[in-house]
Amino acid sequence: MSGKGAPELRVDGAAQLRVGVVAARWHAEVMAGLLDGALRALHECGIDTPTVVRVPGAFELPVAARVLAAAGCDAVVALGVVVRGGTPHFDYICQAATAGLTDVAVRTGVPVGFGVLTCDTDEQAHERSGLPGAKEDKGHEAALAAVATVLALREVDAR
Repeated sequence: MSGKGAPELRVDGAAQLRVGVVAARWHAEVMAGLLDGALRALHECGIDTPTVVRVPGAFELPVAARVLAAAGCDAVVALGVVVRGGTPHFDYICQAATAGLTDVAVRTGVPVGFGVLTCDTDEQAHERSGLPGAKEDKGHEAALAAVATVLALREVDAR
């Protein structure tokens, strides 16, 4: 489990941000933990009414993130789970989701928090889900990263 070296993010002044959360539906239990963690993090930042969009799977995350960015969201949090199977499908979906979400962020200038778990096993996904007993809360981390990036970029704009 990596988690080592993660920054301690301080997020102040985020209450007025418009944030979108796009969450896949595959792996419902793990997704419930990721979504709960993201919404909890946003609440801690003073963001109580994010726009939440549910899509079928990780492959659909980039297009939904792009629509949320175009609709005026200051940040987008993308949540999904891809568990390795016995075919190369895992590699294709992980690459497409990663490249697509990166493209959305770079082309729009809207930070995208990357909360897509790419795991070898269901157990690894659970350990990162933020569910009771999990060692990590990647949904929470992704939301904080997106909000912290918006605020960091606003500091650059203010100079």
